[in-house]
Amino acid sequence: MTPTVKLAEDEAALQVRLRKAAMEAGVTLIAPDTVFLSVDTVFGKDVTIEPFVVIGPGVSIADGTVIHSFSHIVQTTLGKNVSIGPYARLRPGTSLGDGARIGNFVETKAATLEAGVKVNHLSYIGDASVGANSNIGAGTITCNYDGFKKHKTTVGQGAFVGTNSSLVAPVSIGTGAYIGSGSVITKDVPDNAMSLERNEQMIKEGGATRYRSKNALK
Repeated sequence: MTPTVKLAEDEAALQVRLRKAAMEAGVTLIAPDTVFLSVDTVFGKDVTIEPFVVIGPGVSIADGTVIHSFSHIVQTTLGKNVSIGPYARLRPGTSLGDGARIGNFVETKAATLEAGVKVNHLSYIGDASVGANSNIGAGTITCNYDGFKKHKTTVGQGAFVGTNSSLVAPVSIGTGAYIGSGSVITKDVPDNAMSLERNEQMIKEGGATRYRSKNALK
């Protein structure tokens, strides 16, 4: 038996024990054979884990949390009644407060999201602090790396960040502030202010017809 075969067999045996221990402690594993756990994973009560979830080292999951399919979590702390995924990636240094929601195709890293924060779709939140009950719209990115150093983004409580926004760190979004969709934010936004960064929309009547006609002749 080669070392790699032995290692795979040992890992498989370990996973069987870890899954059994989790279920005996009250964790619901929808499809146990597809879930991978770590020896230091800490579970609260009434936790549910859907199929094809990988939980790496250093993860703590509090009561009532649900981890949906195809999510990968490492060195992360999850509060009570948190919802993760599907298809979420939580990287080291992530901390989610009670009731936070991380949706499909969302990635976090070195980010603290307080209670009730929602990041539901297609976003990257890295090197960031997001205040309670804030909403981060689909496609929002914290631009944390300038090619040399990482920088932090801070979002205050109850802020609303519209879809497809880029928050260029270091930058601070104030409590209750509102960021219009499609904005590139490079300057701090005060509390309860609204910030938009968007070119004026141009409309050329009949332009589509002329464009099609021109290209049809080529």
